[in-house]
Amino acid sequence: MTTIAPNPDDLRTEVRDWLAQNWAALPPSDDPWVSSPEEIAWREKVLDAGYAVPTYPAAWFGRGYPSNLAAVIHQEFRAVKATGACQDKHNIPANTLFAFGSDELKHELLRDFLTGAARTCLLYSEPGAGSDLAGVSTTAVRDGDRWVVNGQKVWTSGAATSEYGLLIARTDWDAPKHKGMSYFIIPMRQPGIEVRPLVQITGEAHFNEVFISDATVPHANLVGGEGNGWRVLQTALAYERSIMGDGGRGSRNKSKADSLVELAREHGRLDDAALRERLADVLALRELNRLNNLRAKVATSQGTSSSIMSLGKLAMSRILHSEAALKTEIIGTESLLAGPDNPEADDVNFLSLNAFFTSIGGGTDQIQRTIIGERVLGLAKEPEPDRDIPFRQARRS
Repeated sequence: MTTIAPNPDDLRTEVRDWLAQNWAALPPSDDPWVSSPEEIAWREKVLDAGYAVPTYPAAWFGRGYPSNLAAVIHQEFRAVKATGACQDKHNIPANTLFAFGSDELKHELLRDFLTGAARTCLLYSEPGAGSDLAGVSTTAVRDGDRWVVNGQKVWTSGAATSEYGLLIARTDWDAPKHKGMSYFIIPMRQPGIEVRPLVQITGEAHFNEVFISDATVPHANLVGGEGNGWRVLQTALAYERSIMGDGGRGSRNKSKADSLVELAREHGRLDDAALRERLADVLALRELNRLNNLRAKVATSQGTSSSIMSLGKLAMSRILHSEAALKTEIIGTESLLAGPDNPEADDVNFLSLNAFFTSIGGGTDQIQRTIIGERVLGLAKEPEPDRDIPFRQARRS
């Protein structure tokens, strides 16, 4: 069935009226890796209204809208700080499942991924395979209607509270490294999966080691077909890089440290011409990066990835580090303080440390430069002597 696209102004009025009738600010969350009952209930409403994934077809909770109409929905939700809309641009598990999963698996999991009733983690990096994910050695072996998985993953965010993991594993050791991998959605809460937290420099433990010993995943949870894991992974990584390119994480105490201009105004630094020039540079770069990310998202269709996402992620890494340096300079010696008695300084220090997350997660800054050089600028590729030989013959660290 073909969806008749509405006039943008009519859609804007519809969304604005719907939000006026339904939206109320959600209570603050104690744990960003756990969906509260209130958040799940709200996302259910958004999904049933067709706003969660407006570019999806109606059969999969969407409206079949083009990107320009989806943008109208996003703008109205953002205007009132409402969550849950336009996840077709950033929800990694839902978009990956929608692009490559079977109808059976989509019926089983897609709704829960969109409402947050089922949380997921990314089981990609390993001690010997981080920047080169094609070198993963976690193994999945077919056993009837299931796969048996063994290996170790690291730097996994939210693993302790996730119902499912998006897993990349080697299913054929005789194929070249990019062709012998498969992508699974594995249940996390089962014997054989052990999660150990890694404490960060910020004092938090968002990252984990995950040890997998004879854990099982149904064959029905194979996404994209056996041996097609690299292609699925590239799409999932594009969404992850898009998220990071859109902006960094907010502060812990929600102080004025979240806004460069407000922080400078509060500390009486807006009259400083040199500081204003640096402020303008950072804010202009943010706006340029926002427009570049919009261009990349429009150009990216379901089931594909865009190298331009790497440009946005790399730019945001630079932006966050530049902002952190400016914020530290603005508050001066106050930056030596920390803790709940000094919320503003605590936030500045936290944001300074957390800027490194964007420099590392989803592919390091160095990897993004390589992608941009090879795929955007068309420069010569780095030599890969092990690219076309069986993986079991490849030298591994």
